[in-house]
Amino acid sequence: MTNSSQPNASLAAAAEPVKVAIIGCGSRGTIYSNYARLSSKMQVVAVADPLKARTKRMQSAHGIPGEQCYSAWEALLKAPKIADAVIICAIDSLHEEMAVAFADKGYHILLEKPMATDLAGCQNVYDAAKRNGVMLAVCHVLRYTSYNRKIKQIIDSGVLGSIVGIQHTEPVGHYHFAHSYVRGNWRNEAESSFSLMTKSCHDIDIIMYFLGNDCKRVSSFGGISHFKPEKKPPAAAGALRCTDCAYEAQCPYSAKKIYLEPVERGHKEWPVDVITDVVDIESVAEALRSGPYGRCVYECDNDVCDNQVVNMEFDDCRYASFSMVAFTKEICVRKTRIFGTLGELVGDGDMSIEVYDFLSQKSTFHNPEPVSSGPLSGHGGGDMGIIEAFV
Repeated sequence: MTNSSQPNASLAAAAEPVKVAIIGCGSRGTIYSNYARLSSKMQVVAVADPLKARTKRMQSAHGIPGEQCYSAWEALLKAPKIADAVIICAIDSLHEEMAVAFADKGYHILLEKPMATDLAGCQNVYDAAKRNGVMLAVCHVLRYTSYNRKIKQIIDSGVLGSIVGIQHTEPVGHYHFAHSYVRGNWRNEAESSFSLMTKSCHDIDIIMYFLGNDCKRVSSFGGISHFKPEKKPPAAAGALRCTDCAYEAQCPYSAKKIYLEPVERGHKEWPVDVITDVVDIESVAEALRSGPYGRCVYECDNDVCDNQVVNMEFDDCRYASFSMVAFTKEICVRKTRIFGTLGELVGDGDMSIEVYDFLSQKSTFHNPEPVSSGPLSGHGGGDMGIIEAFV
């Protein structure tokens, strides 16, 4: 969490629930709103989203009066202040404008990452929170997982000695990348931002959390390795959609495999619920025939990297390397190796952390607290951690 100032006493220690307005009622907005159904500490009192089906769903879930369900965020902004805080989960390109506007109106802000799409935008958001004396929290959820908290405890304990390097990998997942960054909302830099920002800014954040905020130099290389017309299999020639493709059955990125076949097996959650508001076989099939998620992955308007590396130099000859890659079995199960002068840490990204001691030549295994299943269990429990800390 990034605090621009101390939260005021009425918010920090309120006997009444913290009243929030949700801006953007898609996947992330819905997830954070679930905290109000699990805890009496938060109440959702208003929502804003251009899609009426989403606001109706949130209205039903939280008992929100119809006049406090808005189709435009600007209408919520113009209305009398009705909440203590806003949770901003809109498209990345709107984060700066929304955050500055609501800070100027005195709302505390929980802002989905990225904070903004460029440095100047981030500075504007920070300055707005600072001058208005409101709390600003950015959803770098990895800091709030029991797994990463355990790694930080191990680093701070000194058992690894002085940290000299980190290797960190985010395996995005082959179909996750095709869904979000080839066909989906984050496929095009002009409409959103580059993929390192939209997908992996909290990986860079967790490296900074482990090593400190004194990075001196950065280099990075990346590109589109696969999802481009020249990589299209010859048997798929001429097809613009998976529903019309002779190669579809052999393609691992087939929209029918990613969306339609899971629905036929009874699956109705992510990523299927992103492509249609009514999740059934007929609606999904129509979405693949006519919507963006049925397009051939080699014929989309994507321009963001599917394979990128980042090298970071810190003071005192400390270095970190990060790799974001689309082509993996695992989805976002990050792998971390930390090298110290007294030992080495290897994290599997889930439930096992091995610490090897150079002197004793023995390994100690740490098992972070398991994450309970539920609507806020995502990101290894980080979703629950960030909203709980904010409220």
